[in-house]
Order: sequence, then C-alpha cells, then structure tokens
Amino acid sequence: MRIKVTVWNEFLVEKRNPEVRNVYPNGIHVVIAEFLRREGFDVRTATLEEPEHGLSKEILEDTDVLIWWAHAAHDKVSDAVVSRVHRRVLEGMGLIVLHSAHYSKIFRCLMGTTCSLKWREAGEKERIWVVAPWHPIAEGLGDYFELEHTEMYGEPFDIPPPDELVFISWFKGGEVFRSGCCFYRGMGRIFYFRPGHETYPIYHDPNVQRVIINAVRWAAPIERPKPVFGNVKPLEKLD
Repeated sequence: MRIKVTVWNEFLVEKRNPEVRNVYPNGIHVVIAEFLRREGFDVRTATLEEPEHGLSKEILEDTDVLIWWAHAAHDKVSDAVVSRVHRRVLEGMGLIVLHSAHYSKIFRCLMGTTCSLKWREAGEKERIWVVAPWHPIAEGLGDYFELEHTEMYGEPFDIPPPDELVFISWFKGGEVFRSGCCFYRGMGRIFYFRPGHETYPIYHDPNVQRVIINAVRWAAPIERPKPVFGNVKPLEKLD
C-alpha cells in the first residue's frame, strides 16, 4: 500500500513576504508535496487557516506520516489539534518536524523541553555531515552535502538526547548543530530535520528532498502488535 502523507504548513510567510513568495509562490507545502508525489506517495496538504488547521480526526486517522513546517504562528495552533496529533503519534503515526517547527507546540510537547537554540540569519554556508551512514534516512547520500546559503542554528539545542543522530551541521561562522534527530514516542517515530529557512530555496535542493523522502519511509507505521498494559495473568503457573 502507498504511504499516506499529510504536509502541514502555516502558509503565512509566503503570503506576507514577497521575498519568500518568489521562492515558494504556491507555498512551501506545495513544493514538498510535489516531490513526494513524484516519489509515489499518496500526498495531501493542510494549512493553518483551514478549519481545524486541516487536521481533522478523519484526516489524521488517514495519515501515515505528518510533515510539519511552521515559523511565525506556533501559538495560533489549537491545543485540541495538538492533542489530537500527539495521540496519533503515540498510536504509530510518523512525524517529520522541519526547521523552525522545533518551536511548534507539538514538537515541544513530544520532547518535554523548550527546544530552544541559537540562531543567526546571515546567508552562510552549511555543511551537513552524515554521522550515521547506515541509517535508512541517509540512504543515497555521500559523507556530507552542502547548502550555500542558510540560516544558522547553533548548540546548545534544548532537546532530549536523540535516540538516533543522523546528521550534524557545521556553519561557516563556526557553529555546529544536531540537524537530523530521530526519536521514538509510543508506537510513533519522529524525525527533526534542520534545513528549511523560507527565504532560501532549501526544499528545491535534491539532497534535502532525498532526506525527506527517506524520512517518510522510515517514519511510516509498521505492522506490529500493540503493547498490552495493565494487570495481566502470569504466563507460567505460580506456586
């Protein structure tokens, strides 16, 4: 069966900022959805200003992997929708959190920390090192790839230690950052991927697209028994 992906985006900066609109005239979510469809995924999009932010119970139940891009309106996302997404992740839905969505309510809820970091927007080079070349998310990549112009994110990054670290970024200004982090919560898999500032054509980059495609496959639910909690009878006879 084809993996069902929902790409969520605030879709605000593209409307308000001509510089962003020049890079993503139809929205960041549309660019991501297009290359995922070319890869054969079943893709829908959802945005902040739709009813229930486009994330109704029915849509989330029909989503294998949710991709989340956000920047300027984290506080505008309904707590009820965040709770709904959180529950689906624990049930097994994959979640891919992109760039400034590290400050999103859903990521902070799942991490249990502030998810704060250092940042600087100077259009500097980023070199993304593959530190787990055996990981499925790194498939098809070399030792590293580079983005000529990006926004810098720097350590410390206030997140729990990742269950798996796939990428570390180095920036021309000297900082480093854990830029590809995997987490397991309940039955769900979460991947945080740093690149993606809206004024640069990050999501047009083939390597960035490859990472997100790989991450969708990695984060998709797998068939496995649901854990049993509570009081149980013993497997062996007790004296």
